[in-house]
Amino acid sequence: MKLKHVTSILFIIILFTIAGLSALAQSDIDAHRNCANCGMDRKAYGFSRMLIQFEDGTEVGVCSLHCALMEIDARQESKVKALLVADRNTRTLIDAEKAVWVLGGKKGGVMTKHAKWAFASKDTADKFIAAYGGKIVSWGEALAAAREDLAKEAR
Repeated sequence: MKLKHVTSILFIIILFTIAGLSALAQSDIDAHRNCANCGMDRKAYGFSRMLIQFEDGTEVGVCSLHCALMEIDARQESKVKALLVADRNTRTLIDAEKAVWVLGGKKGGVMTKHAKWAFASKDTADKFIAAYGGKIVSWGEALAAAREDLAKEAR
């Protein structure tokens, strides 16, 4: 009887923890529902969204790496403290520099012709590549590809 009781309590604790983490993962969407650059719904594009945190304490929510760069370029006087990106699968925000980035593939990108997707682990990135193609690149390469796309837009 005691084992059933303890198991039930542990199950309830796990459920509340998962619910709490889910709410935390969505709090940036509540605070910044639409992309500050293009106006797209960040909940609908939760898998590609980014959150830019500046050293002055302000933050900006955007729908994609493309729009993040547009915002950063528009605020050159503000220093970026953190750049967070959604894991493509879980939609949880992770550090953009530590993410495993996938460039290209059959899955169309957000605000770009050349898709750039972020993953929390190499394993999930490899599974994505097996299904949709693309290749793993460093943060620097993903950033350079996004900058190149922006430069082509400006022409």
